[in-house]
Amino acid sequence: MSDHHVYVLRCADDTFYTGYTTDLERRVAEHDAGDGAKYTRGRTPVELRYHERFDSKSAAMSREYEIKQLSRTAKERLVGLE
Repeated sequence: MSDHHVYVLRCADDTFYTGYTTDLERRVAEHDAGDGAKYTRGRTPVELRYHERFDSKSAAMSREYEIKQLSRTAKERLVGLE
């Protein structure tokens, strides 16, 4: 059984990036090295602020979508900045 993770990064420019992965540690390292998503490449260093684990990819992808729809204020509450 694979672990499926949804995560929220705080980028150097104080923006948030939400993503999905099956290997959280590797993926955060890729983002931090500038090898992750196009969005994070120019916004390093990144900081992992939040993550959730799911047993299925579909559940994780649904949650990723939900988080991406949140307002900035709601994301700040989610990651503990407010």
